[in-house]
Amino acid sequence: MTFPSIDAYILQFPSEVQDTLRTLRKVIKESAPLADEKISYQMPAFALHGILVYFAAYKKHIGFYPTSSGITAFKRELSAYKTSKGAVQFPIGKPLPYELIGRIVKYRVAENKKRAEDRLKKRQSH
Repeated sequence: MTFPSIDAYILQFPSEVQDTLRTLRKVIKESAPLADEKISYQMPAFALHGILVYFAAYKKHIGFYPTSSGITAFKRELSAYKTSKGAVQFPIGKPLPYELIGRIVKYRVAENKKRAEDRLKKRQSH
């Protein structure tokens, strides 16, 4: 299924999952106010100088994808959750750690911004 927008993506889920996804989206937007929202790989995504984070809902969890650097930087704080190289799973029915998610998003914004500035400096020096 192809989704034209994040709103359309969220609407396919039961109302309690929709509420969680809307709150997650709000936290990401507040943490990265200049980021663009889009659908990428059939998931909601936020981009600023490249992808910051993705999220998706599944039957038993909410997947949050802050890339491998976002997982590594917050590994200790994410230890209560199932993680992989670039993803963390938050069980459905339990509160999401929104404050932590906000910090991870801000970390990713700073990381992408620095990478973009470094690329610009490199280009200007040639």
